[in-house]
Amino acid sequence: MAEETTEKPRQDAPGGRGRPKTRVGIVTSNKMQKTVVVTVSRRASHRQYGKIVSLREKYKAHVEDHDYPKKITINEGDRVRIAETKPASKDKRWRVVEVLARGSSV
Repeated sequence: MAEETTEKPRQDAPGGRGRPKTRVGIVTSNKMQKTVVVTVSRRASHRQYGKIVSLREKYKAHVEDHDYPKKITINEGDRVRIAETKPASKDKRWRVVEVLARGSSV
């Protein structure tokens, strides 16, 4: 006799979906339709030498209501929170969740 198991995968298990990764960064480019480039800076210790170094990574994030020449909703310099999502294009795997602070207008 074989027993049937109907276990649900745990949220933190590789098969299940946990919470999406989130990052906070500064918008460095808003010149695309429905897309902004967000630069996330962090400080980490160097593996071998232990010196604290500044690292930065650029992410392309999706913004549904941002249409560059006509309707600009997010400007360069804005501080935003982005969250991981399913791939929207070749390099776009993040979406803007909220605008935390507006940048200074030049």
